[in-house]
Amino acid sequence: MKIDYLLINFIITSVSITMVRLSFSKLARPTTIPAIAHYFGTKGRYEEVNPHLLDDLLFVNRSLLGPPSQDCHAIHLVSVIRHGTRYPTTKNVKKIAGLFDLVASEAAGSALWLNDIKNKWKMWYTEDMDGRLVEKGRDDHRYLAMRLAHLFPTLISEENLRANRIEFITSSKHRCVDSITAFQEGLHRLWDVQDMDYKQYVDDSLMRFFDHCERFVESVENNKTALNEVNRFKSSVEMDAVRKKIAKRLQIPYNQITPDMAEAAFFLCSYEFAIKSENSPWCNLLDESDAQVLEYKNDLKQYWKRGYGHDINCKSSCPLFHDIFKRLDKAAYDYSFGDVKKTATIQVGHGETLLPLLSLMGFFKDEKPLTAENFSLQHNRKFRTSQIVPYAANLVFVLYECTEGLRVQLFLNEKPMNFPNMNRSAPLYETVIKHYSELLHGCDFNKECDLPQSNLRNTEL
Repeated sequence: MKIDYLLINFIITSVSITMVRLSFSKLARPTTIPAIAHYFGTKGRYEEVNPHLLDDLLFVNRSLLGPPSQDCHAIHLVSVIRHGTRYPTTKNVKKIAGLFDLVASEAAGSALWLNDIKNKWKMWYTEDMDGRLVEKGRDDHRYLAMRLAHLFPTLISEENLRANRIEFITSSKHRCVDSITAFQEGLHRLWDVQDMDYKQYVDDSLMRFFDHCERFVESVENNKTALNEVNRFKSSVEMDAVRKKIAKRLQIPYNQITPDMAEAAFFLCSYEFAIKSENSPWCNLLDESDAQVLEYKNDLKQYWKRGYGHDINCKSSCPLFHDIFKRLDKAAYDYSFGDVKKTATIQVGHGETLLPLLSLMGFFKDEKPLTAENFSLQHNRKFRTSQIVPYAANLVFVLYECTEGLRVQLFLNEKPMNFPNMNRSAPLYETVIKHYSELLHGCDFNKECDLPQSNLRNTEL
């Protein structure tokens, strides 16, 4: 009966996907993709990680993403997804405006791209945009929902949606609420569901755990010395070279091109491309070597603020880590009695939700820490946010019942990913539990995070 149910759901979902594929247009393709598009870090498009989606937004590689073996039956899915493509935050809008004013009033030269910036490009970013989701960001989630439904038709199905067996949880930030609504929209469109409301739970203790970790807020968020490596890199030889090249291209004195100005040029190219699929004239301010430097600067920031730089960065994600495994445990327990009450958990948060969790679990850890001095040694680093947390980045745990017992499979951005120090792509669940036993029996949030009250919010990612 299980096999029949799986086959029926797969056929229904496949037919729905085909109908949607015929009715939806492809992603708008830019005439050309900026040469630096692969270096945009947390401001990169999801399609740079999965370029096949440019040809077909609903394509899934079932041979790569299928169950561990034919005898395995998926019983629960837990996902943590970053919000979709968004507008700049107010902080970055101000940086962009400053750069535009400088270029419009001071830049000289006859290059066509510079003429386009000075005479055709308008400063259309406004401070009230403040990181809000754009339409492309909604599509990021609509199509991701459809692809996951195609991959896991017994877990993400119309029947389970109607029976409230799929749970939706989100950060309170508007870009996350709008993203999870768009995810649900994708499912409703897929099955032509018109008689259901969009329901989700806001839970910042899971999706914005960093706001509730007082030790993190005090020792990292509010600590001017916590990002010393980033500040030192801003004054590095590599960053100076980028500033000099930008100054030369604009024929503006070098001292007027600050590190923030250089970063604003990088942001402008990335936002124009991610939001409007345009290879903006602003992209001409930077070449590939410049982009590598600016990518490293941003990776340094994420490493020291969200990753391995400070131990509390990782430990702040303990509540989310424990919650994921509690859900998997509950599904395993329910399955042993023949009735899994929840088939999927869809959670939408931020890049700053995913990076600490991945670091806590030991992913993308380089042998040597990222520092201001070792840029030249880190070209092949594992901690590269362009690949890990673009817009709509997603981490998916799938629990299977197999002949040998329960197995768990992990996907990052719809690609299989092995657990650290495990060769098999879908190890036994008990092996994973044993591997993380120290964290599962420890990693006490209150013990790690308790300090005098502090309540600073971060909106950067």
